[in-house]
Amino acid sequence: MHAIRLHQFGPPDQLVYEEVPDPEAGPGQVRIVVGAAGVHVVDTTIRAGVSGGPFPLPDLPMTPGREVAGVVDQVGEGADPDLLGARVVAHLGIASGGYAELAVAAATALQPIPRGVSDEEAVAMIGTGRTAMGILEQSDLTADDVVLVTAAAGGLGTLLVQAAHEAGALVAGVAGGPEKVALVRELGAHVAVDYLQPDWADRVRDGLGGRGVTLGFDSVGGDVGRTLLDLMAPGGRIRVYGWSSGAYEAPPAELLAERGVTTAMVLGKPMMERPGGIRGLEDAALAELASGRLRPITNPPFPLAQAAKAHEAIAARATVGKVVLVP
Repeated sequence: MHAIRLHQFGPPDQLVYEEVPDPEAGPGQVRIVVGAAGVHVVDTTIRAGVSGGPFPLPDLPMTPGREVAGVVDQVGEGADPDLLGARVVAHLGIASGGYAELAVAAATALQPIPRGVSDEEAVAMIGTGRTAMGILEQSDLTADDVVLVTAAAGGLGTLLVQAAHEAGALVAGVAGGPEKVALVRELGAHVAVDYLQPDWADRVRDGLGGRGVTLGFDSVGGDVGRTLLDLMAPGGRIRVYGWSSGAYEAPPAELLAERGVTTAMVLGKPMMERPGGIRGLEDAALAELASGRLRPITNPPFPLAQAAKAHEAIAARATVGKVVLVP
């Protein structure tokens, strides 16, 4: 088979398309003919050799990729033989071989792909979708909320905009560039603003009719995160799930108290230790997809051989929604 291999950490061109031996399903495992593989921002930091949070750097050489969808073509000892030929999606874990034509997964990690759902959509929801469900679970979103989503054209942002709109909230989304802003508006945001413009905060205030934000979803941090705090109403709450501008810096406690705003990091333990675990979030995400209430936005897929270009596009913030590779 062909796979993407990383022999040394570094820039995207370290991702090499190579022919390697086919993997074999071991006990309790299945092998999947990959129809789509998800690309995550964590993949890009690992490739660069940057260890962040709970994710240690893997031994090299390795094949990146944590999310795959496709068809089971081999069943290992102890796994259900009826899985052979099933369309499935699975989260493989960090740096676990998804950028390949064939991938091995634990049978217990498999989720059936709902009827009418593409491989690309399934891949988006098994990873990004389950994270969105975990964020929403910790947000107490209601129709009375005034919501602001930063990076609203990203994989998570597009889902959160849809969820807030579905809940009946007043929704504002900010994104970089006119094409992304147009997408955010199409997804149901009542206010969509380009945060590359210096007066973007004033445009949000005007669009919301002067109302303060009661629920902010932030994955950018930095200047954007600080401006979000300025836009918050007293008693508002901020849910942080990333910091694409750099390292996470929590606002000073005195400033939060002065504004009457609470902030919480919603990744990590809050999701891992919830009742039902991560599997429950996957179930919820795929159910939302099957019902049509949430539909992930995916970029035009990159060929597997062009994984480096996919990483470059993420770094350049030239993507919308979920980035996907197809063999």
